[in-house]
Amino acid sequence: MTRRLVLTNEAARHPLRRSLPPPVTASAKNDDQDVKLFLLSFAAFFTCFYSFIF
Repeated sequence: MTRRLVLTNEAARHPLRRSLPPPVTASAKNDDQDVKLFLLSFAAFFTCFYSFIF
């Protein structure tokens, strides 16, 4: 039997939708975006904090 253990398209009842490949998760892209967002937030906080001191 060539059926997968975990089915991602179980709810897709239409034959055309059943024939499509399962959706691809973009976890590698999100990791890079999270680091960029963290660095941007850190720089913004750093700039605001030191502008209030001086």
